[in-house]
Amino acid sequence: MNTKNNEASSSKTFWLVGSIVAAIAIAAVIAVSTSSSSKKVAEGIDEFHAVEVSGNALPEYSADVADAAVGMIAPVLTGQGFTGNKITTTPGTPTLLVFLAHWCPHCQREVPLLVQWNRDGLVPSGIDVIAVATSSDPASPNFPPSQWLAREEFPALWPVMTDSGEKTAAAAMGVTGFPFFVLLDSNGKVVFRGSGEIEMKVLTESINKALGV
Repeated sequence: MNTKNNEASSSKTFWLVGSIVAAIAIAAVIAVSTSSSSKKVAEGIDEFHAVEVSGNALPEYSADVADAAVGMIAPVLTGQGFTGNKITTTPGTPTLLVFLAHWCPHCQREVPLLVQWNRDGLVPSGIDVIAVATSSDPASPNFPPSQWLAREEFPALWPVMTDSGEKTAAAAMGVTGFPFFVLLDSNGKVVFRGSGEIEMKVLTESINKALGV
């Protein structure tokens, strides 16, 4: 009688172990499949690109003194977006450059405001908006910036230039904090720079005032 019980117990143990092994195997397959899928989604995306600077770099920004960059011709930046699309800041249209860092809590609060600013149709007419994903760091929170901006539904019509690992674009525009704004007139002249979080009403008023609207 004891022998039969032992055999039944061994049989149950065998099937239990087998079920566990099978479950682990299925989980492993799902994990590999998910990993492969995620990798596939990221194909063709590059968080860093070289940036070409044509012209003289702007002085570093300081909120404590009058901005020496105002009135200067800004250097022209030529770079690429996350998928390698060419982006340039060539003069011709008033342009607002928005420098963002994925790990910056101020940028994380500002981006949704910018998104809503666009959705509400409050962006001053006649200006282009170009974002620059800069100071990216794989070891810092909220990386990569491409996925962060996608989650926030950043406006598709606003090109996003990826800065180099050396922060070439940011250095050329004298960036000293984030988020950082540089407003250029149609001739490529700096008419406004600002650093830190800013309400959209204030940003709109600053743009209109700087452009004489």
